[in-house]
Amino acid sequence: MELNQHLARLWRYGLLLSRQRHIADDLVQATCVRALERAGQFVPGTRMDRWLLSILHSIWLNEIRAQRVRQGQGQVDADQALSFDGESVAQTHVLAAQVIRRVDALPEAQRETVFLAYVEGLSYREVADVLQVPIGTVMSRLAAARAKLAEYPPLHTVPHPYRGEH
Repeated sequence: MELNQHLARLWRYGLLLSRQRHIADDLVQATCVRALERAGQFVPGTRMDRWLLSILHSIWLNEIRAQRVRQGQGQVDADQALSFDGESVAQTHVLAAQVIRRVDALPEAQRETVFLAYVEGLSYREVADVLQVPIGTVMSRLAAARAKLAEYPPLHTVPHPYRGEH
């Protein structure tokens, strides 16, 4: 079983769910352990990434989220998660931070669905399988998320200090 190629995707999803790097690390580790323990349940010919994302989601729902609620832990700030390296990259990060904050403000179910469909590129059917919901629920969550995101004003870049606004 080749887990290495899926670790970055798992970690991004873990971070999206938990909003904390150390919890995302724990989620990925628990996912890998569970996948190895249950390797016989993987169906050859199917997408391993979808199977692993489903395991991670299940672990989050069953264990980590309940623990987080009991402990009252906080979040990762989008600005802290982005590094700035040059004007062009800085502009990209500023826009990305704005998008992340807007998506982060969505209800958890919509946020997860948006991430899996638009960031990870899963099909609606695959998202439904990962989240263990009907495909209509996926479509409804995405439509509601798009409508909510459309309510925001346009994104803004940072003006260059020497040339004025872009």
